[in-house]
Amino acid sequence: MADRTPQVSDAVWTRPDFPDSSTWTVVLAEAERAEIVDAGRTDGQDPSRLFPTLRSRCAEWADTLVAGCGFVLLRGFPVDELDAEQTERAYLALGAMLGTPVGQDRDGSALTHIRDERVTRTDPTVRLYRTRERQDFHTDGSDLVSLLCLNQAQAGGESLIASSAAIYNEVLRRRPDLLEVLYSPMPWDRNGEEPPGQPPYFELAPLNDVDGAPRLFYISWYIRDSQRHPQAPRLTAEQLEALELVETIANEPRFHVEMVFEPGDVQILHNGRILHARNAYRDHPDLDRRRHLLRLWLTARDFRGVAEPLRTGIPTS
Repeated sequence: MADRTPQVSDAVWTRPDFPDSSTWTVVLAEAERAEIVDAGRTDGQDPSRLFPTLRSRCAEWADTLVAGCGFVLLRGFPVDELDAEQTERAYLALGAMLGTPVGQDRDGSALTHIRDERVTRTDPTVRLYRTRERQDFHTDGSDLVSLLCLNQAQAGGESLIASSAAIYNEVLRRRPDLLEVLYSPMPWDRNGEEPPGQPPYFELAPLNDVDGAPRLFYISWYIRDSQRHPQAPRLTAEQLEALELVETIANEPRFHVEMVFEPGDVQILHNGRILHARNAYRDHPDLDRRRHLLRLWLTARDFRGVAEPLRTGIPTS
């Protein structure tokens, strides 16, 4: 067994470290909102001229994502002043300050609309974000993931986030044997989005060391769904126990904080440091008022958040 030691950094945190939402919320100033409006309304503007005030703030947020707690919540993105196309343009421009947008499906979509499409997840090819079901703690396929709230749910839909470093330390404390299991490859379902000629699953260890630090890349239902493919390796009892332990710890109240999104909120997470979940929700009967988020996946320019094959989104070929 390898000699594992607890992680010690600002990325290791628990709920008591954040007594209320003001400790993680950055309220955008009017001048900053005006720059976002300008970026949305001016098609084809030179990117280097965008966000003269926000540029330094983005550097601060990047430092928090890389060297701090691993998450920020921006409040006040001017969705009330922009139409749908302008909002997407401004959001992409803001995201490009932190990294390069990458594809979130086999079509290479840079932006994904997160809303209940009134579909039932009858099999793994129906991705959970298209439903209003709960999503347990997981990571996404990039260094950074960002969500912009356009409309909130009628009830529910809260975002839960947890420090993967704190979870690592707790697994090490409770069951060091299962920590080693998480460092071993497991099969992952490709959800029907595999490139032509590729198998419907791939193998990857949930835990990998990146630049000398453990990084947890974790979507447990992808791993469990792989068992529908006869050619995929069978999960062992120890592997299933390790997955259950990660979920048990993340769901304990002291290991996560809860965010209630308001329209104009932008949540940005470092996938190598944060696990996130979403509660189930009830939507408005009026489709125009249903819960609606815009998601960005970003490859960071100055750091590696997750292991190399996972930084660049879903391959298109």
